[in-house]
Amino acid sequence: MELALAPETLARWQFGITTVYHFLFVPLTISLAAITAGLETAWVRTGKEKYFHATKFWGKLFLINIAMGVVTGIVQEFQFGMNWSDYSRFVGDVFGAPLAMEALLAFFFESTFIGLWIFGWDKLPKKIHCACIWIVSLGTVLSSYFILAANSWMQHPTGYAIDKATGKARLTDIWAVLTQDTTLVVVFHTLTAAFLTGGAFIVGIASLHLWRAKRKQLRGEELGAKEKKQIGAMRASLRVGLIVAVVAGLGTAISGDSLGKVMFEQQPMKMASAEALWDTQAPAPFSVFAVGDVSEGHNSVELEVPAALSFLAHSNFTDAVPGINDVAQKEAAAYGGQPEDYIPSIFMTFWGFRLMIGFGMTSFAAGVIGLWTTRKKRWLDPAFRTAEDEVPRLMLTTTREMSPLLTKWSWRIGILTMGFPLIANSFGWIFTEMGRQPWAVYGLMKTSDAVSPGVSQTEVLISLGVFTLLYGVLAVIEVRLLAKYAKAGPDTDEKPPAEDPKLRLPSGGPGGPGGGSAAEDDADKPLTFAY
Repeated sequence: MELALAPETLARWQFGITTVYHFLFVPLTISLAAITAGLETAWVRTGKEKYFHATKFWGKLFLINIAMGVVTGIVQEFQFGMNWSDYSRFVGDVFGAPLAMEALLAFFFESTFIGLWIFGWDKLPKKIHCACIWIVSLGTVLSSYFILAANSWMQHPTGYAIDKATGKARLTDIWAVLTQDTTLVVVFHTLTAAFLTGGAFIVGIASLHLWRAKRKQLRGEELGAKEKKQIGAMRASLRVGLIVAVVAGLGTAISGDSLGKVMFEQQPMKMASAEALWDTQAPAPFSVFAVGDVSEGHNSVELEVPAALSFLAHSNFTDAVPGINDVAQKEAAAYGGQPEDYIPSIFMTFWGFRLMIGFGMTSFAAGVIGLWTTRKKRWLDPAFRTAEDEVPRLMLTTTREMSPLLTKWSWRIGILTMGFPLIANSFGWIFTEMGRQPWAVYGLMKTSDAVSPGVSQTEVLISLGVFTLLYGVLAVIEVRLLAKYAKAGPDTDEKPPAEDPKLRLPSGGPGGPGGGSAAEDDADKPLTFAY
């Protein structure tokens, strides 16, 4: 019982809960910002209302998501001083640099230009307004880059020196921290996974709206003009979501392979644990599934792909892959202690790795199937067409020519797959962080040495309970807000700006005070809020 309630264990639980919860919002923020920017670009270029309505709809969900992400991210950073003060003192000079760059540069882009985008719909020219959301998107990518660079340094320290006088890590090369192999492949993998998450999110919500419309048609009900406009926006969104999910899913698989090869070189214990490979093998198989206790070094039933692990590690089917026992002995010889001290939770790493791959690739497969079945829009009824559609190219099969059962399950699959990448992301981070144990900074600082020495079990337990309760309340608020606005669909009653607004001088110029009637007309006009 004492081990379960040790401050180190409780602090890890607290940081794990807040990290996993926070990362539910991060990939959606990154992907929805870029997808919203793409939809607004389509509206600016084509002038079609369906792109305008889609932009406002997904932009609204993006704003809800980013607000929750900022709140949870701030709370997460507080824990470095609360529960991990020894860690902060040891690596603060290195770890703090990319975090400071994230706050000063990336967060500045996000916070400044998101305000211009929200309030500038009828104040800014279309192209400038569209540029604002693209800058917000750039800010989200930069933010993730700097934070992932800090985490990658924990996985593979570089660009530092240990100060002999203080015994602390001192930054010597920020460029090495920002551009090392670990950082580059982790950023690539995280961003592609983020866009897979956003694509699946859009596919799920668009599928819900289109299936509701299909059910009304199956009941013989007539679709109104507003519903047809909503369908036009959701249909365009569905295609965008499917394309993003397929491209990003392919990128996630490619980047995951590259990341695996880097991890085999830098953290062989993590990758051996991911396979539950206890003894070195040449060639080494990859277990797709296992029945039995993987922590005991054997499985009663195991489905293996021969030599696949050797290929994942070395890009060939013959080289040896070091096992858990051999790696543990080498680390014990290098850093002291017993070999078992360097073995992470095999159960969590083995199954976390597979659940990450399984849920992620399921969404990719669903995207491929969806993209194929929706080619040339054969999956919709002609009654769904709007005036903006190109009718000859988009002639669609009627409902009578389609199996209601098939369409019913295809829509349900689209809706269900919405949550799969979120699950994959969570297990990916659990695998990444638990597979590094017992290290807080690989090879430099153990987790047991990083926890705050003055924090008691009771204090950590109280903060763990408060944070968990707080995050539970925030989760209810987030889900209800997203559900409310997602179910409502695009507000097709809202019309896009009739004219491209012109920037007005604040005073003395055309349209300014004393310079024309336009400013006088706007003098008492309240600030327009986008939503």
